[in-house]
This record gives sequence, structure tokens and C-alpha cells, in this order.
Amino acid sequence: MYAQMVKSEATQDDPAQLAAFQARIDADEKIEPKDWMPEGYRKTLIRQIGQHAHSEIVGQLPEGNWITRAPTLERKAILLAKVQDEAGHGLYLYCAAETLGVSRDELTEMLLDGRMKYSSIFNYPTLTWADMGAVGWLVDGAAIMNQVPLQRTSYGPYARAMVRICKEESFHQRQGYAVMMKMAQGTPAQKRMAQDALNRMWYPSLMMFGPSDKDSVHSAQSMAWKIKMNTNDELRQKFVDQTVPQAEYLGLTVPDENLRWNEERGHYDFSEPDWSEFFDVIQGNGPCNVDRLEARNKAWDDNAWVREGLLAHGRKKQQAKVAAQ
Repeated sequence: MYAQMVKSEATQDDPAQLAAFQARIDADEKIEPKDWMPEGYRKTLIRQIGQHAHSEIVGQLPEGNWITRAPTLERKAILLAKVQDEAGHGLYLYCAAETLGVSRDELTEMLLDGRMKYSSIFNYPTLTWADMGAVGWLVDGAAIMNQVPLQRTSYGPYARAMVRICKEESFHQRQGYAVMMKMAQGTPAQKRMAQDALNRMWYPSLMMFGPSDKDSVHSAQSMAWKIKMNTNDELRQKFVDQTVPQAEYLGLTVPDENLRWNEERGHYDFSEPDWSEFFDVIQGNGPCNVDRLEARNKAWDDNAWVREGLLAHGRKKQQAKVAAQ
């Protein structure tokens, strides 16, 4: 339905402008905020960048839950720095979205009232310290797989924001893998904890790439506009191929009876996630959906006075500037 809506919007634009725009895309030119763009392109970017930004912000919640409970002072400091990075990523992305004519407040309101989503992975709980390793290794690893190609996306502000984000995410992935290595090489109880975290996080991580290509309503148009550079299934396969050897090195077992190397394809064969679970989670019925949105709504309400104060200060500065002219 969304693809049909985009097509309908695109037909309202002048055909010559559309052709010229697509020619720029095909020539790998970057589209900048003041350039003409189809309304469907703008709305698709707002949806994708907004959901990406929200995922960075909501993604702080399952990790922030462990800052005070991390096993050492060093681990606390590392996790605190990581959560701070995620906040920064969200701000970069909100700034990129604002260049498309939507305010940060509007994006937040769309998150809070359910009009805009965030990554399904953050609706799963982090039950043990090993989950912090699994989140860094698997979740940030999947994020990197998604985001590295976005450094070449057609919209300039989005592509440039991704350069720094990807550099920082690579550190997060290494940090998570280091935690998993420590656990896997530790006591039998610690290794069991690491295996349990992998068991619970594996399929939700595969879901991060979005639905199967045959069920994805956004991919075709997004790829034609080079907003998106790879299909969901391409990225999912690449993630599995990269991650399985890492699990083997740790001495952990990927929880998939059908997982095996396919010599003919040159890739691993693997089981599809339970897509009914995926769609159930994004519809708001995951283990932590209610908790995550309650936390964001509370933060929005509790900090209204900060926003009001900053706006008042900004108005005061502007009035003083006008008076001095």
C-alpha cells in the first residue's frame, strides 16, 4: 500500500522534473536539502531517517538498564560511553531529518503516538550481563551491516551522518564481542549465560533487516532512489555469513538446526525467523513495547520544562538581537 501511495504522489510531479531527478540518482549525485525532490522521496526519507533516529534513542533503554549493574567500574564506564554515543547518533539523524522540513518535536510526537516505529530488536528484554555482549556483537553487528551501505545513500545529509555513526558502531560491535569472549572463556556458568544470550538474541537480530524481500513494500522504490542500497535478504545473508564463524570461534552454537555451509552457493543456509512474531512485535505486542513507549513518554513529559526554557531563552536572545539592530 505504501508503494502505491508513493507512486500516486510521484505522478503529481512534473514528468520532466522526475526524469531529471532520476538521472541525477542514476549518476550517483548527492541530493541536497535545497534541491528539488519528489514528495514521495522526501516522505520516504523522513520515514527511514526518523525510524533510524528513534531506534538509536530507544536503543539506549535496554543498555542503560545495566550501567549501574555492570560487573566492574571499567565495564560501567564503557557501557556509559556507548549509551552516550547512541544518544549522539539519534541527534545526528534528527538533524538530517530536519533538513527535509520536519521538526524534531514532530518526529518525537509520531513515535509517541505510534505513527512511527523503531527497530523491533529493542522490544526484547536484556536479562543478564551477557546480553550486553550479545547486543553489541549481534545487534550492533546487524546495524553496521545495514548502515555501512547508507554512507553511499543518495541523500547527502543522511550519507554524511552515517560516516561518523558507522565508525562508532564498529567500536560498539567489538566491545560486545569482547564481552562475549570473556564470558565464553570464563566459568561453565558464564559460558552457559553467553550461550543463552545468543539463543535469545539470534532470531530478533535476523529480523532487524526487515521482512523477507517478497513481503517488503518499501524496498523496490527505495532502491530505485538509492535511499537503500541492498535488499533485506541480501543484508541478512551477509550478516549470517559473517557472524557464524565468529560464534564458532567463541565456542558457541548458533541456535539453528538447519544452519550449514552451502558449497554451491558459497553461503550459509539458515532458517528464516518467525515472521509472525516480527509483525506482532512491530504492531506493539512484543515483550517490552509498552515499557519502551512508557519510558519515552515519561521522558517527554518530565522534560517539558527544559524545552520550554530553551525556547524562552532563544526568543529572548532573538529579541535582544533585533533591538540592537
